[in-house]
This record gives sequence, structure tokens and C-alpha cells, in this order.
Amino acid sequence: MFSTITREFYTSQLQQLNATKQRRQCTTYEPLDSTHVRLEGRTYLMMASNNYLGLTHHPSVIASAQEAITAYGTGSGGARLTSGTYPLLPQLETQLACFKESERALVFNTGYMANVGTISGLLTKGDYILSDALNHASIIDGCRLSGATIKVYEHNNCEHLESLLKALPTTGKRLIVTDGVFSMDGDIAPLPDLITLAKRYEALLMVDDAHATGVIGQGRGTAHYFNCSQDVDIQLGTLSKALGSEGGFVCANELLIDTLINRSRSFIFSTALIPAAIGAAQQSLTLLANDTSLYTQLQHNIDYMTQALLRQGIAVTHKTTTTGLVHDYQPTPIFPIIVGSAEKALQLSQQLFEKGIILTAIRPPTVPQGASRLRLTVTAAHQESDLQYVADTLGQLI
Repeated sequence: MFSTITREFYTSQLQQLNATKQRRQCTTYEPLDSTHVRLEGRTYLMMASNNYLGLTHHPSVIASAQEAITAYGTGSGGARLTSGTYPLLPQLETQLACFKESERALVFNTGYMANVGTISGLLTKGDYILSDALNHASIIDGCRLSGATIKVYEHNNCEHLESLLKALPTTGKRLIVTDGVFSMDGDIAPLPDLITLAKRYEALLMVDDAHATGVIGQGRGTAHYFNCSQDVDIQLGTLSKALGSEGGFVCANELLIDTLINRSRSFIFSTALIPAAIGAAQQSLTLLANDTSLYTQLQHNIDYMTQALLRQGIAVTHKTTTTGLVHDYQPTPIFPIIVGSAEKALQLSQQLFEKGIILTAIRPPTVPQGASRLRLTVTAAHQESDLQYVADTLGQLI
């Protein structure tokens, strides 16, 4: 029975979120293509998607998904360790391992489940995790579920990280974990410095490439961006963003992957991904590995949007000031335009919506108080005219 006390509790919580402009709700859009959606008969330009290469509507990706359904049906029917694995899954894992220059790969149902299952599957009580302060929620949750002692180091601050490593006991395993490209700020982890520290203090190093695969390093991610793929123990990623499908994956050596198959609860106890998702991901990987045009177009659009916003005098974290490029410019498709209050971010988002642009307001607790923002994302599928319209509209409103 839903008691009065229970009802009042949850009602009060939602009212508090309303008061602080933090309440969220889902909006149902009809996707028309990679960059446009429809709502109540009106077409909107999507500038908040992680579909970085525009592959969700690529004809050959759609065809591969359809072929997979025809061959293997609509569902997988069970967890891989109980009802077996249909052929597409190990094929995709071989493809991912090759793409990331790793020994083996393991596919999970989502990137979130990959992070939670990998960290909690490899670390336990008595171990130590060193986690960047701005890591994704799935990394944070994986750390907590592991039971290991968690030490949070200041964002991208390797001096602080080393001070924490020095103070650790000599017992237990150690894991340094970081996003490759950070989802809210679009900056890139200092991977070579993290590798140096991992070797010095005998720690495993894990990089989450959810927002880096397809985006940097010729599309192969953070380790390839820095040309150090052989020095990263665990490369994690998602099939759900640049690859235009659904799912997550982990690339590592044979020993670590075998350990995850036997210890990762989010892998062991989940029904396997549907064939359509696997077929789509296979084709997306094939396109990315064999054709540089999508990656090149994404980088072109990133540069174009950067210059368009610069001409409007709009400051973008890790990209521009109001007058020029920052010295540590980050060539990623994430453009955080920080406006301060949640109320201001919501107001701007609504004004943009009225002009046919979907640009989501990001508010606490996703970002700190006072750092609410518009998180603008650019894809390879956007036209220059799209990007210019968005920049011009922002220039009028901000």
C-alpha cells in the first residue's frame, strides 16, 4: 500500500527539485535523421546528441542491423553463460580488440554496466582505487560497489594523484581510473602522465573512452590520440554514442577479460544484447576503421563551430575565451557554455527551443552549483549552415 507518509516524502522531494530548478523530465521526440527530430509537427535541430559520427541513420548500418535480425531474430534469449552466444557477439569482440590494439574484448549491455561491472569485478575490499574528481557516474558507482578504498584526485591533477599514491599501503591492488574525454567539459585526460604514475606505483590503468571512441585518435580513442595504446591496461567504451548502436565494451589482456567473465555481475546476470545492436555496431566499426571521411568531417565541424562561436564572443570551456582560442584547446565535439545558475541555463534552453534548436540545460547535481551550462555537441552529420545558425542564435541570446 502506498502510504500517506511515503507519498508525502516523494512529493516533498520533487517539490524541492522544482524550487531549485533541478527537476527533470523526459520529452518524446520523433527522430527524422541524425540531426533533426520532430515534436508536435515542428522540426528541431538536435544539438545535444552524443551521436558524434551520425551513424544512427547511416544506410549500411541500418542494413546490417536488419540482416542481423533476419539471421538471428529480435532477441538473444538469455545470458551468454547460460544459453550461449550467437556468432555475431564474438565476431564483434574480435573486431573491437583489433580496433583498440588489445588482446581481447568483452561486450556489455551498456557503457554504464561495463564500468560498474569492470571495476567491481576486478577490485574488492583491501584494494585501492584512484578516481578523477570529474569521472562519470558509472565509474563512481563501480568504485563504490567494489568495496575498495576510494581516493579521489583533483581533476587531471597528476601531482595530487601522485601524493595519494605515495600515501597508500603496500598491500592490495591499485587502479587508476579516468574518463578519456570528460563528458561535461570536453577535455582530454593527461594519459601519458597517468601511464608514468601507473608504472611507478604498480597500478592498473583504466580509461573510459565513451566520449573518445570515434572522436579522437583517428577515432580509436584516447590511447591512440597519445600513441600509447600498449601502455593502458583497460580501455572501456560504448557502442551507443559515436558508433550509433547500443552497448558497452571492455578491451584488456586475456587474463583480465577471463576474470571479468567469471566475476563481473553486470555481465554474468544480464541477457545478452540483441542481434540488431551487434550488427549495427559491427558495420559502424568497419566504416570507422576503413574510411577516414566521417572522422575528418567531425573534426572539420568541431573547428567550424569553434570559430563561429569565437566570432560571437562566446567563451567555451577548454576551447575559447571571448577573444581567442585557449592555449590548451581540446579538439572534441563537446562545447560547454557555462552560464552560472540553473535558472539561466533553463531560460536559454527554452529560448533556443523556441527558435528550433534543442540544446539541453545541464544543472546540478550533474555539474557543481554555479556551473550550470548549455552542453552543445557537434556531429559529423551537421551542416555548416546548421552550426552557423546555432552560433548566431546563441550570440543573440547570451
